[in-house]
Amino acid sequence: MKKLTILFLAALTLVGRAQTEDPSENQPAREAAGNLAAGLGLVWIDEEPHYAMRLTPDFSFGKIGFGFDLNLEFNAQGELREENFNDVGDYLGVIRYVRYGVKNDPIYGQIGQLAHYTLGYGNMVFAYNNMPSYDEKAVGLALDIDFEQWGFESMYSDFSEAGVLGMRGYVRPVRMALDAPIPIVSDIEVGASFSGDLSAEHDATLGVVDSTGAVTIVDEASPVRMIGFDIGVPIVSLPMTEITLYSAYTNIFDYGNGLSTGLMFEFSGLGLVNVAAKLERRFNGDQYIPSYFDAFYEIDKFRVNQETNTLHTKTQELLAATNAGNGFYGELIVGVLGTFDILGSYQRLDDHPKSGQLRLWTEIAPEDAPFVARAGYDKKQIADETDMFTLDDRSLLTAEVGYKPIPYLLFSIVFQQNYTPVRDEDDEIVGYEPQKRIEPRVSFMMPF
Repeated sequence: MKKLTILFLAALTLVGRAQTEDPSENQPAREAAGNLAAGLGLVWIDEEPHYAMRLTPDFSFGKIGFGFDLNLEFNAQGELREENFNDVGDYLGVIRYVRYGVKNDPIYGQIGQLAHYTLGYGNMVFAYNNMPSYDEKAVGLALDIDFEQWGFESMYSDFSEAGVLGMRGYVRPVRMALDAPIPIVSDIEVGASFSGDLSAEHDATLGVVDSTGAVTIVDEASPVRMIGFDIGVPIVSLPMTEITLYSAYTNIFDYGNGLSTGLMFEFSGLGLVNVAAKLERRFNGDQYIPSYFDAFYEIDKFRVNQETNTLHTKTQELLAATNAGNGFYGELIVGVLGTFDILGSYQRLDDHPKSGQLRLWTEIAPEDAPFVARAGYDKKQIADETDMFTLDDRSLLTAEVGYKPIPYLLFSIVFQQNYTPVRDEDDEIVGYEPQKRIEPRVSFMMPF
């Protein structure tokens, strides 16, 4: 069900923040503000025209924020498209998010869409996205609390069905043992984690696909559940610079295990330049995949190839990882003068040419400048540098480029490539395939 969407009736939008932002680490909480985005358009789905209406308001009051997403598409006969509201998740998904604080705050909680959520050092859950498809909504939960001496991080992917669960608890033993803090050693942190997919589809490794696309499971692997232990030791702790040495061990029950160790660097340049970097060496055993729950997980965990009638699951990849080998992972985040931000990460195994995985996000939006540029990009199974930026079924992309003739008006083009679910005759999701959307947008920006 390949889907090319073109919205050529421009949206009339009150917008304070674009949908292309990366809501993950290192974003400051917004002050009281809000926006109301509303749009009308014409959408082509399976070469049939549909009329589209979308309402996406966002509101923020200090650390509290919430947003909604009501998407309606009607065919030429005025009938609502079935995919808009065909399961519980679509109804719950009207609430895009409700949040308190942001990631790395002492208290952070968010209900709804989870985009690029990372648990701990990312050895289990890294940049996980519970909504890779525009048409398949999910309402998840992220809750992190830091009590100084101890704390926890947690996430659950989707309350409408069994999904991905991740939990990490940690302690700072020196702070617990002593009343007075000691520089550097008081920040030593020891953590323990558990993660797993609770859905039955994830466990399927062998099945039969009939002519209608229905799948009958004839064999199952052990459920993917994992535990991990980690330690972080600050080796430099100065007002402007912090360097932390860390190590994380992960064991996947009934499969394999792996170890990662690395350095994290943070520099704060008085509001002029902020830099965060991470370099990690990964030691992977057989039947082990690092950062198993990643940005592509919901797409990879279970799908049917409609052309060959074959079943594929990520559990199969885990079973086949008999010579995974070791590899490197690197990450860099740079912010300049509060107007330019860029995040990049890349991982690759030593002996596997198609093991590269890239993540990029950037925003250039100076307050008084006449232009705006934002983009987010994920790509997996990269063979070489020439393969990094080819858009295919291994890519996720959202980008916006715009011009502001006056401070309150923005003309922009938004391009998105994500995935749309493929359903069988029983309306069960049997896979995903790429989906492209191109939207000319007119935005009127009025903070309130």
